[in-house]
Parts: sequence; structure tokens; C-alpha cells
Amino acid sequence: MAARITETLVKSLPSPERGNRITYDTELKGFGVRITAAGAKSFILNYRIAGRERRYTIGSYPEWSATAARKEAEGLKRQIDRGEDPMAKRSEERETATIAELCALYEERHLPKKRPNSQRDDRVFIRNVILPRWGREKVTAIRHTDIEALHREVSARAPYRANRLVALLSKMFSLAVKWELTKENPVTGIERNPERMRTRYLSADELQRLQEALDLYPNQQVANAIRLLLLTGSRRMEVLSATWDQFNLKAGIWIKPAASVKQAREHRVPLSAAALELLTNMKGSSQGRWLFPGKVAGKPLGDIKKAWASICRQAGLEDIRLHDLRHSFASYLASAGHSLPVIGALLGHTQAQTTHRYAHLLDEALRGATDQVGMLWERRGAS
Repeated sequence: MAARITETLVKSLPSPERGNRITYDTELKGFGVRITAAGAKSFILNYRIAGRERRYTIGSYPEWSATAARKEAEGLKRQIDRGEDPMAKRSEERETATIAELCALYEERHLPKKRPNSQRDDRVFIRNVILPRWGREKVTAIRHTDIEALHREVSARAPYRANRLVALLSKMFSLAVKWELTKENPVTGIERNPERMRTRYLSADELQRLQEALDLYPNQQVANAIRLLLLTGSRRMEVLSATWDQFNLKAGIWIKPAASVKQAREHRVPLSAAALELLTNMKGSSQGRWLFPGKVAGKPLGDIKKAWASICRQAGLEDIRLHDLRHSFASYLASAGHSLPVIGALLGHTQAQTTHRYAHLLDEALRGATDQVGMLWERRGAS
């Protein structure tokens, strides 16, 4: 049966007693409307490519009008004339991984290689941002403009966090290219927000107030964790996840395993007399493997940000983060005249430019050294 397919015709087509029947268009070869015994109608396009006959379902009626289906069929025929196979393309798109599937692969294959706190941060981004926004989208459907729009949106409230999110997406899509889920990384070329390095250190007066507040804090386990942060310049999670087998108190060494440090390599830290005294006192009353056991059996102490905020209020400290204790540790070393390589080694830096932020703090120590030379010349001139 053949007739020009119009809206009126499609509405009037009767259902067959069984199976289905196709009415082909008299003007556009291969274009037709199919109706089943149950009365369901859909537009189709028959075509041949590479010697094979194919039938492509355009869409159901009335979701697709006769006019819209005809335009779609005309576009499909242009693809076929160029040697493209719409059916093969649709099959490929159906097999393409979704963003949800990419996230699952990332968590399975790559995330275990990262440090625990980095794993936690990535999971927060995946659960709260990436999956709700794009979970059902195909990996190949995400464009540069999509990433740019998300980065701009998050930047409005948290510019540094927006950069971390883009870094995660860049890694995920680079892995997607490696795993042959897509051919390009849409994150390439996204301009990050400028970030300034913080230079907030505890002054001598602030340090004194902090020590007094720590002495008065009811939870001395948390207070000791903060003391160890200040005495070693370590990162928060390095301290909170530390176990007693990492310490040789006789030799005065803390050997941080590669899995717990940012640089992913073992880091040996000589301990000061004050740090050794703190750890020795803690060891006498410790139970289990963790320096700072948490409330959940078998787990270390978790986040101490709320406790830190309370201690800062008690000490009258403003705009001080836990990570600033690490900066303060480095600033004290620099002010005492220790070289940048020494400071970098104690902090576990692998790149010299990371430690260079403390270079200006060496000025006073170096000025003292030059003053000593000047005094020698003055004495020589006087004689």
C-alpha cells in the first residue's frame, strides 16, 4: 500500500487483524508508517547500504508528527547517500558508556590508587555534583561548553573547589580516552581560577594563646593531635591516620608510609625532643594501633574541624585553618635560619618551588649572618 503520508492519513489508518502493516510514502522512497494490530503507529525508513537492507524506526506517533518524521527521514537519507549507516550509528550510541558508568569505572580502577582523603573528596564530587548533573548522559555527549558552564557555576560560590572539580573531571575523561570510551577530553582548555598561596602563620603571641587553649580543652586526645600537627608540620590526615608501628621512639623517627602521604613515597621525619616527649606520654596510655583511635572500633579519629573551631574561639584566633599549623611550622624553621632544602625535606616536598613560599622568612636570619660579618669588619677597622 502506498500514499503520501500526512497527518490526516496517519490518523485514519486502520489496524490490521494481526501482525503489522506498513504504508509507504509515494514521494520519499523508503519512508513509511507502521501500524500494529494493537493500534500502535510509528514512522520507519527502509534503506540499503553495502548491499544490506535495513529498517530504521524514526519514532512513534503521535510523539512524532508526520511532518517532523518526514524531515527526519530526509536527513537520514542524506546520511545514507554519504555512505553512513544510521542503524549502525544508533547501535554504537546505545553501547556508549554513560557518565554513571565512567564514574563506576573510575572508582573501581583509579580511586584506590589515591590517598584516603583524596578518595573521600572525589566521592563527594561524584555523588553530589557529577552524577546528579550528568549521570544518565553519554560520555561522548559531554562538551567543552558543558564543563565550562559547570566550572563557572561552582566558581561563583567556591572558586578553589571549582578548580578541584575540573581537575577530577579532567582525570576521568583522560582515563575515558585511555579506556576507549571516547576520543577526546572535553576538559582540555578549561581556564582555572587563579589561586593564591596562603601566608597565614601563628605569631608568638598567638602560639602562646593556642597552647593555653589546648591545655584547657576537655578532649586531650584531640588536643594532642593538634600539638603533633604543630610539632611536626604534618598534614591533618597524616596525623589522624598515624599508627604506632610508624614510629621508632628510640631513634626519634616517624616513617610515614607511601600510602598516607601526598607524594606517594615513604617520608622519614626526625622528631624533636618536644614531639618525642608528647608521643612517649601518649604511648604510655594508648590502646590499639592508632595514635588517635576514633569512636568507631577499628577506625582512627575522624574530622576535628569542629573541635579546632572551638579551640580557636577559646584562644581568640581568627582566620586560622588546621593546615596553617603546617605553614607555621615551616615559618619557624625559616626564621631560625634553616635552608629551604631542609624545610622542604621536613615537610615532604618533592618540588623546590613548593617550599619557595617561605623564602622571604629567611631574610632576618640571613640579615643576622651578614651583621656578624659586618661586626668582624668593624672590629678589624678599630684595631
